[in-house]
Amino acid sequence: MVADLKPPPGLRASMIALDGGMLAYWAIAALACIGVLHLPPDVMYQGYGDPVIDAWNWSFAPLDLGFSIMGLVSVAMARRGDPRWRPVAIVSLAFAFCAGLMAISFWSLTGDFAVAWWLPNLLLMAVPGVWLARLAQSGNAG
Repeated sequence: MVADLKPPPGLRASMIALDGGMLAYWAIAALACIGVLHLPPDVMYQGYGDPVIDAWNWSFAPLDLGFSIMGLVSVAMARRGDPRWRPVAIVSLAFAFCAGLMAISFWSLTGDFAVAWWLPNLLLMAVPGVWLARLAQSGNAG
């Protein structure tokens, strides 16, 4: 369909911000991991520096990097008029939602309610949730 060639207004900007922000987070985390950058524990998540909690955080890297790359690929596909942007965007948004939900679930279970970490992860659920609903509502979700 011709409608499939163009994403809804605002989707590209949302995906660039979401996916670019996630790639920036992991770039900073990687630089800290190899000792190039120092991140003060008081600005990080509860348990930062604990090997188990740090491993938990790094367990998100494949999911986060995957949805971020897919999201940016979908933006590029849409820019070229490739209708396959839509399913790639849907998968990217669904994975982003799941990443946010997993983090919020973990912090809920551990009783950690730090706004600095909840807000980005709630946004990681809300932004994809809104766009997934809009894409589904358009009747062209797949």
